[in-house]
Amino acid sequence: MLISSLRPNTYQDSLRLMRVSRALAELAGVHRVSLVMGTPANKDMLRNAGLDADGVDAAGPADLIVAADVADAGAAELLVARAEELLARDVPVAVRSGLPTARSLDRALALLGGADLGLVSVPGEYAAAEVNRLLDRDVHAFVFSDHVSVADEVALKTRARERGLLVMGPDCGTGRIHGIPLGFANAVGDGSIGLVGASGTGLQEVMVHVDRLGGGVSSAIGVGGRDLSDDVGGLMCLEALRALDDDESTAVVVLVGKAPGVRVREAVLGLAGELSTPVVALLPGEGPNGEAVHHARTLEEAARLAVEIAGPRGCRPVAFGPEQRRIRGLYTGGTLAAEAASLLAAALPGSGGLGHEVIDLGDDAYTRGRPHPMIDPGLRNEHVAAVLDEPETAVLVVDVVLGYGAADDPAGVLAGAVVEGLAKLQADGRDVAVVASVCGTDDDPQCAGAQIRVLEQAGVRVLPSNAAAVQHALALLARRGGGGAPGRAPAEPIRRLLSETPRIVNIGLREFAAAPFERGAGVVHLDWRPAAGGDRRLQSLLAGLR
Repeated sequence: MLISSLRPNTYQDSLRLMRVSRALAELAGVHRVSLVMGTPANKDMLRNAGLDADGVDAAGPADLIVAADVADAGAAELLVARAEELLARDVPVAVRSGLPTARSLDRALALLGGADLGLVSVPGEYAAAEVNRLLDRDVHAFVFSDHVSVADEVALKTRARERGLLVMGPDCGTGRIHGIPLGFANAVGDGSIGLVGASGTGLQEVMVHVDRLGGGVSSAIGVGGRDLSDDVGGLMCLEALRALDDDESTAVVVLVGKAPGVRVREAVLGLAGELSTPVVALLPGEGPNGEAVHHARTLEEAARLAVEIAGPRGCRPVAFGPEQRRIRGLYTGGTLAAEAASLLAAALPGSGGLGHEVIDLGDDAYTRGRPHPMIDPGLRNEHVAAVLDEPETAVLVVDVVLGYGAADDPAGVLAGAVVEGLAKLQADGRDVAVVASVCGTDDDPQCAGAQIRVLEQAGVRVLPSNAAAVQHALALLARRGGGGAPGRAPAEPIRRLLSETPRIVNIGLREFAAAPFERGAGVVHLDWRPAAGGDRRLQSLLAGLR
């Protein structure tokens, strides 16, 4: 038998209703059950599911519907009673966590002392109105809500651009602003890789791989799955690229999205190629790597390229003087040296090497009468001091090779020379980046992890492979002295959003407030209800008074 029960003017978010529905479905005699708000879309869903019991049609958007197919009257009575009990007992996250809660947007803003970001996860038919209320108050919006019309999306993003704000979404699944996770986000380390994505799980996958590879994330700006369509025109993608190019904490930008529209592809890649910050792009249909934009074929490859360019998280900054234009390699492994030389030549065809030089210290010319440098790494130290002292040296690339028969502590020997050489340089007002790779495992006598820590403590940037170390050296030279994004600079509100911990008003799913609150962001949860009791005509009239 079909039954329905209505709770007038009792708004509950969809996640809470889903939890209660699952609990009720376990009751004896309950075949199917659904708890939804009485919006037209939800009532259509109940009809299609065969749960359109008497009374469902009378429900309004602000009314809670309990609809079920049960075995008999006894099961119906038990279900209604249990629903009341669960709805009363299911304490909201905001209450459990001590998260501040407000009943109006203005009160939420007052509690925060002003907000700069709104998390919107209300039903799609109400999302545009809530985003417009945020834009009225110069607040950026992260819009998880889906089922927002393309016309509304274009209008919201156009209005945001005019006000110097970002609208991330609609249908934006993930993001990360100044270390604060938004929506569906993973716990990753801070760093210098910024991301722009018209793909939620794509952004998540790249961030996770970046973290696994030892890199870190500055900010990740989701723009919604339709932003790269010709209908929307990449409105927020272009703003996000400019913003990350301007962001001092971002050394490389990763652009991820589904296949863009033809006009948008040209505009987005055209801008990406003109930025002072290197861009790694994963857009279906793109070709091989080029000078302006590095094109990846997979999400994992995009992460790897980004880490190679940016380097591992926690790298100390290095400022090159105008005369520092050379990469010097001092290698103990002959094949590793050959690979480095080949990569430098391939990256700089017809340049005559620009003075870059790779030396294989294991060559006969350096080992006559002396042990191989893998046995006696002190041989390299004599060259380290000289290379660091050369005025044109910008980056020193080295290898550390472990294993049976090799020196007991090659990283320790090298680290001493590096620390001494860099201290002398810095006393003279100069600096050099030292980049390394470690060939070995944790089971080797020297333990790769321990050797890497020794190098990092000495200020060396350790990359996961020799090729990655060389690519990172090239990237360090390539991004020197960038001139910023062409055309207009990012608006000041966008600059502040990326450089400060956000102050967030959460509108919709309470669960989305938990992670930002726990990570130290100022957060107030807005206990949202549809305006005008969900009456669309009255809402339109109210919107016209804005």
